[in-house]
Amino acid sequence: MCYAQINTDRVLLMGRNALYFEDYVLAIQRFNMVISAKPWLGEPYFYRSLAKYYLEDYQGAEIDCGVALERNPYMCNYYQLRALCRINQARYELAAEDFVQALKINPLEKSCWHNLVLSYIELKQYERADSALDVMIHNWPKVPEQMTLKAQVALLKTDTVAAEKWVDRALELNEYEGNAWSMKSMFQAEREEYALAEQSLDKAILQSPKLSTLYINRALARYNQDNLRGAMSDYDAAIEIAPNSYLAHYNRGLLRASVGEDNLAIEDLNFVLRIEPDNTIVLYNRALLLDNVGDYKGAIRDISAVIKDYPEFWEGYRKRAEIRRKVGDVYGAERDEFKILQAHMAVTTGTYKSSGKTRKMSQHNIEDYDKLVEEDIHETDNQYVSEYRGKVQNRQADLKPEPLYIFTYYKLQSDVRLYVAYSRELDKLNTRSVLPSTLYLTCEEGNMTTAQLETHLASIAETTSAIEAKGMVRELLFKRALDYYHVRDFENGIADMDTYVLKYGDDVFSLMLRAQCRYAQLEVTSTTAQAADLRLGYLMVMQDYNRALDILPQSPYLHYNLGCMMIKLADYTGAVNAFTKAIELDSHFPDAYYSRGVAYILCGKLSEGLSDLSQAGEYGLYSAYNLIKKYSNEKKQVE
Repeated sequence: MCYAQINTDRVLLMGRNALYFEDYVLAIQRFNMVISAKPWLGEPYFYRSLAKYYLEDYQGAEIDCGVALERNPYMCNYYQLRALCRINQARYELAAEDFVQALKINPLEKSCWHNLVLSYIELKQYERADSALDVMIHNWPKVPEQMTLKAQVALLKTDTVAAEKWVDRALELNEYEGNAWSMKSMFQAEREEYALAEQSLDKAILQSPKLSTLYINRALARYNQDNLRGAMSDYDAAIEIAPNSYLAHYNRGLLRASVGEDNLAIEDLNFVLRIEPDNTIVLYNRALLLDNVGDYKGAIRDISAVIKDYPEFWEGYRKRAEIRRKVGDVYGAERDEFKILQAHMAVTTGTYKSSGKTRKMSQHNIEDYDKLVEEDIHETDNQYVSEYRGKVQNRQADLKPEPLYIFTYYKLQSDVRLYVAYSRELDKLNTRSVLPSTLYLTCEEGNMTTAQLETHLASIAETTSAIEAKGMVRELLFKRALDYYHVRDFENGIADMDTYVLKYGDDVFSLMLRAQCRYAQLEVTSTTAQAADLRLGYLMVMQDYNRALDILPQSPYLHYNLGCMMIKLADYTGAVNAFTKAIELDSHFPDAYYSRGVAYILCGKLSEGLSDLSQAGEYGLYSAYNLIKKYSNEKKQVE
């Protein structure tokens, strides 16, 4: 292909479409074509940088952003993306410079201010971070996250009084601010108000149920109230979220030991020793457990390693002497006992054991071997803010329906989702073998490989030649429209289905495929298009689904898709009715229960919504539980 002759605006749009749908390899190929044709443009370099950023090629993305800025140094988002690339390479000084440049172009870009503050914190430039936060609070005085950041900076400056005041201000603005509750619990724990600290952490966990440190901190609050089983359940939860957590394994090991679960405790301490094989405190605790289970040789080995590092650890000598007598090593035991006698025990040697039930992670006093460990400083889960779309699996469950059911050759393989969509009509189409491979009806589309992309591009060229030779044959039009959809050329896909419907009349497959191409195109432009244009577009998609329903009224997927479009148009009652019809046709349809639950909540009917979400979760759509947790709390507030 001669790149100089391509329609670069069209190819750039196709690349952006692919980017939106996370087909990053396809996106990069499209942007390469535009760059080859018009290397003086900054925009394709920026979008190629964004694709590389999603692929975690931060160095390559930074280079592309730099080229984009050489061509157009007045684009705020170019600086922002380059700064995020630099942050991911721990180049915080340069990232801060980029955020400053972006703010010169747009001083009211809130995400820039937020990320600049975090960059200053990484650089330990706390006064600068404080000053930037003052600007943010002046411009946006009702944002609780900024108060929480002020508290964090105050803590880093060792001003705990000011930090707690800022936390309280954040909670006054929003009682659901999870980070603020987490920090509040720290202040309460420092004052030994463990019951209050536990309550604060309950509220923090409600907002951030997948943050392991919150469970670890709550476990310590429970432990200090002698709730050992509650603490252990929190460590179990923390390890489920973060399987390699040193603190959770170590502390759970000590708790297991305290309730007599010696073999399980040894497993936890073995895990910790794989991370820190020379940790003498862990070695000594394992020695005590090995003694309990009868592994005297292993216990003596571990205690000897501890005594080698701490030759005045008299408790270690006493314990080793005790174990040596168990195995008949009287001479060795007497040597250990004589050593203790020589030192006149711990009283005259000034042995020190700190007070309290826990120790800080940095404190390595062997005498504190039996204490649980806590972090030295409170870690806040700061997140750099980005307007850019991330990976689907990393997104929070928002109050919106599940995706539409669409035709695709690439179904995402999931070990979690149990539901499999079945359409007799699609089964018949696949049996006819008019398409190059099996076509699926699914709401979870998988990404393509480079080879698959090339196959679709070649298929478009081949099918176009066949159409030129044979005319607008319906199978060829449908096949090419599917190829256009998969390479994210939605405009041509719609054009082929327009031709199909005009020539052959309404057909379920052509109407559904045209609707999915139209919807995909609307999704790409939804952040920039006018509301009236979006509404018109959604109405056109609905019209296609309604026409398809006239032909196939017993399809639960058409009713479901129609309900999703009604939510887009804020017709929540109509959406509930459409999802209800889908459920009547397929009583085990999890996406319909989930989406009807969303529609009910948007109508203000929380009880009905939570009931549907629970049903969706029961049928294997586990993301429903995030919404259940979130809106169950709202229901309590209403009641």
